[in-house]
Amino acid sequence: MRRILYKKRTVILLFLLAFSFSVSSAQKVSLDFHRKSLKTVLESITEQTDYTLAYSKEVVNLNERVTIRVTDAELTQVLDELLLPRNIGYEIKDNKIYIFELPVKMEVAENRQSQQQDQVQIRGKVTDVNGEPIIGANIFVPGTTIGTISDIDGNYVLSVPKGSVVRFSYLGYIDQEFTITEPTTLNVRMEEEVKVLDELVVIGYGLQKKSVVTAAISRVTAEELDVPRPSRIEDVLKGKVSGVQITQSSGHPGAESKVRIRGIGTVNNSDPLYIVDGMPVDGGINYLNPVDIQSVEILKDAASAAIYGARAANGVILITTKTGEGIVKGVGKHVINYDFNYGWQNPWKKKSVLNALEYMVIMNEAQINDGNLPRYTKEQITKAGKGTDWQDETFNYDAPVQAHQLSLSGNSEKISYFLSLGYYDQDGIVGGNYGKSNYERWSLRTNSTYNVFEDKERSVFNKLRVGVNVGYSRDNSTGIETNSEYGSVLGSALAFNPRIPVYAPETSDDPDIQPISAILAAHPYAVTDKKGRVFSIPPAGFQEIANPVAMLNQPRSDRWNSDKFVGTFWGEVDILPGLKFKSSYGFDLAFWGDDGYEFPYFLATQGKYVNQSSVWSQMNRGFKWQVENVFTYNKIFSDIHNLTFVLGQSAQKYTYRQLGGSDYDLLGTDPKLATINAATADRDKERIYGGTGGFDFTSLASYFGRVDYNYAERYMLQATVRRDGSSRFGPNNKWAIFPAVSVGWNVLNEPFLIDNHPDWIEALKLRFSWGKNGNENIGNFRYTSLMDGGQNYYFGGGYSVATGTKTGTMQYGTSPSALPNPSVKWEASEQTNLGFDAYFLRTALTFSFDYFKKKTNGMLMDQPIPSYVGQGAPIGNVGNMENWGLEFEVGWKQVVGDFRYNISANASYLRNKLIKLGTASGEAIYETAGASGLGSFIKGQNGEVWPFFYGYKTDGIFQNQAEVDAYVNSKGQKYQPKAQPGDVRFVDFNGDGVVDDNDKTKIGKGMPDWTFGLSLGAEWKKFDLNLFFQGTAGNDMFDFSMRGDIPAMNRPSWILQRWHGEGTSNKIPRMSSADPNGNWRSSDLYIKNGSFLRLKTAQLGYTLPAMWTKKIAIQQLRIYISAENLLTFTGYDGFDPEVATGDYTRIGVDRGVYPQSRTLYLGANISF
Repeated sequence: MRRILYKKRTVILLFLLAFSFSVSSAQKVSLDFHRKSLKTVLESITEQTDYTLAYSKEVVNLNERVTIRVTDAELTQVLDELLLPRNIGYEIKDNKIYIFELPVKMEVAENRQSQQQDQVQIRGKVTDVNGEPIIGANIFVPGTTIGTISDIDGNYVLSVPKGSVVRFSYLGYIDQEFTITEPTTLNVRMEEEVKVLDELVVIGYGLQKKSVVTAAISRVTAEELDVPRPSRIEDVLKGKVSGVQITQSSGHPGAESKVRIRGIGTVNNSDPLYIVDGMPVDGGINYLNPVDIQSVEILKDAASAAIYGARAANGVILITTKTGEGIVKGVGKHVINYDFNYGWQNPWKKKSVLNALEYMVIMNEAQINDGNLPRYTKEQITKAGKGTDWQDETFNYDAPVQAHQLSLSGNSEKISYFLSLGYYDQDGIVGGNYGKSNYERWSLRTNSTYNVFEDKERSVFNKLRVGVNVGYSRDNSTGIETNSEYGSVLGSALAFNPRIPVYAPETSDDPDIQPISAILAAHPYAVTDKKGRVFSIPPAGFQEIANPVAMLNQPRSDRWNSDKFVGTFWGEVDILPGLKFKSSYGFDLAFWGDDGYEFPYFLATQGKYVNQSSVWSQMNRGFKWQVENVFTYNKIFSDIHNLTFVLGQSAQKYTYRQLGGSDYDLLGTDPKLATINAATADRDKERIYGGTGGFDFTSLASYFGRVDYNYAERYMLQATVRRDGSSRFGPNNKWAIFPAVSVGWNVLNEPFLIDNHPDWIEALKLRFSWGKNGNENIGNFRYTSLMDGGQNYYFGGGYSVATGTKTGTMQYGTSPSALPNPSVKWEASEQTNLGFDAYFLRTALTFSFDYFKKKTNGMLMDQPIPSYVGQGAPIGNVGNMENWGLEFEVGWKQVVGDFRYNISANASYLRNKLIKLGTASGEAIYETAGASGLGSFIKGQNGEVWPFFYGYKTDGIFQNQAEVDAYVNSKGQKYQPKAQPGDVRFVDFNGDGVVDDNDKTKIGKGMPDWTFGLSLGAEWKKFDLNLFFQGTAGNDMFDFSMRGDIPAMNRPSWILQRWHGEGTSNKIPRMSSADPNGNWRSSDLYIKNGSFLRLKTAQLGYTLPAMWTKKIAIQQLRIYISAENLLTFTGYDGFDPEVATGDYTRIGVDRGVYPQSRTLYLGANISF
């Protein structure tokens, strides 16, 4: 009976295959080959039909010689003749011809089964990852004739000897094995097998199989980007790729991230070059909707980036957006996807600061140590309590964030398309509830490809395709000042007096707390909330530190907006067999600006008040166009020589316009009327900013070529050259040439190793590359001297400060803006890369390693000149910098029954050194904070990492007067004559007998030695779990919250561990308002370990069974819960160890940075 059922299943399967063949058999092919490789014949079939081939090299002997001659024969007839004699079967499905090994004839003999006593029966269902039944899956015991196949519903029944290993296999899917010890129901979900080495990688102006790539290129796919929708694509890439450090500038909604590929290579802008669908994009890629991304390729070495020559010195990020062909499987199908999520954001931590009681104790101690009376009485301290938690009052808890994405994609024989609409909205955790910290983005994308004609019978011009990729985004944002010690909202929340309430009381006899009447009498513009309640103001001694809640309510608005269009129109024609020509026109059109106003207000006495209303508006427009023409020729000789030529030309031009204006004295206080036309400033007194405007342009012309050769995918060679000409350089140095070469060796493809290497080694590839890239990132026309306007002078009179009037006759004047340097030329970086890629256990285990060394020569820097020259400094090629590092990537994936998991990790080690700085002394100071008592604290110097934290070394705390008196130089003079017990002992680092600025040295650095990422993914039945960790090690933080120049400010709670008697502390000095010893000057006391490990993303999802969702016309429905920044492991006690700023010289400086939020999301992915 079982034999009959087996035959019935076979009949059904054959019927289904025959039905699928009935369509394909109409296709005709003609072949005429004599003793050619099977690979050549198969490729000829694909060229004559609409089908592509899917097969495994283990099944099909590509090098077997075959002879076949047919004319206008049906496709199925040809495949029968070609494959069946070789025990190879095939199936035609979804425009693909699947080729597979015909199974060994299996028999299930009922009589034989009944005769064996140790038989156990298994039954179940075989499905794919979406729960769809797999028809004809092989279920068998390897090495025997015991087996069966799944039926039309995916069901099977099989009896096997107890303890047998049963294998489940199906074409294009990963085999699974189970040991059977007892009767059981075994449902098996099979996962499609991805041929890692056959994946196509996007390279400059083309695609290349991963197995023959010789350069250092890392790839991130759409599946890896499938995380809770962030505002920026850079945030998704964090920790995904070795050698790429992405640091959040702040937790502010929509805040940019700093991207560094293989470290900082120049003192100029080290941002990489972004290419989106072939178009270079300026101003970052914030306009992109992360859901629209198909893949991201990071070109890390010079060989991979050399094809882009200009601006490629800092690496290149190639972004490919989605297409209908990439999403929709099969012809004539359409897919609608809708994704959404909604989240709640909260600060992931609060910084520990003093409460009211602790604050009063510390302030009293500082007064007493300075010889003054205590500020607070014991009775006041006893009644103090905890006071106001200014962080709690400032943070916007459960701040909402939401994202919606709708896309429509389709694919037909003539056209494929992808349309998407996205919306993202985020309120900040600081000020978002007051309209002060918000980000909103609308995005629209349309990508389409049209096959104009295709006639494979023609030998010339037989195919023409055209396409268009266009993206648009509209951003609106508001923001608050962040990472600033000068009275920012968060800086004030940390430093404001905890004794003071949020709102001023009706009456008060406390000198720290002023009543409403006193505030309004002295400051009529004191800030109130919407209910008219007056906010408290700081007492004397707080300088620019103000009530942070009042700052969020101040009558001021600054709203930024931008519109950006980026698109590419292209056409590609097949001229001759193997020869293609592609022409494209790309554009990047951006409009951006801000509109703002402020009405009179008072927050604090130092720089935190305005007595006059004002309004401003500015608009900017940037437009870049690019035209490219590229020829590509590919030819395979004798089946083993694969040669590709790329020859192209590129031209681009960028123009910029700016227009702005501002004015004072608005009519009324209605924000809706806050326009420049509503301002009434007295123009006779020139109390207006007036208007500003500007125009600029730059252009670039390029020619490039590349040769790729591989011999039997065993030996690979790539050579590239690009010649760029830039308008930013003078006539003698406009042009530069950037060459590169790379080689590779697939070791296991050697004939003597193909069949003589361990089975667990799949592939081993060695790579080497060398090349040069360029950088033109300077202002336009620096090779000559431009004239600056506004150099006006009044003849026969002057300006009266007392009356604010000007007399005489004003003459408009101009003067040269800077000294010229006609010899300035391209900044160039030279990079060498050595690496290997290894694959084990049928590519289940992968490992990659790279070593690189990069040297930047002729860095473009301003050359110092005496101040009396009266003009700006000329620019010159006067600096050199060097980076070297190691990169590691490892991955593992496995399927165990219904459970599948994957692990991938990467790590990078980086060392940086400034070889030459264009100054006589070989050093430069980049940051000084004299007002806060720090002095200079960021520096660059020849032979050191660039940049580094700069300050004094310390040697503990003076415990008693004897130690103070004993700290003398060789002449018996005290090093620190103003020191007292409890003060910091500073080191005479240079040994000259004096402790002064000459003893300041390197005390830390913001750039990490190590960056790393770890991804964990698992699936079980319909559940999926993804975890992603990222971190750094070997970097320092400069904790600016320790500044001591404002005696009355609140302090971090670690100040409780200060010195307050002999033996109480050897690190934190005594409290002192006067600080005669300068304890809080820049020193290693400010340096803290910035290493961290963060669980960046955690996501748990569940996909509803298809049998449920299809009843309501839904193809797939997945719901999920996820979290961002769920856990952070760090020794740093500041808001956030992940700190970057808009300037590379300030990496790691924490002035009260806007922290990233811990966010909880609920979401769903729906496909129709």
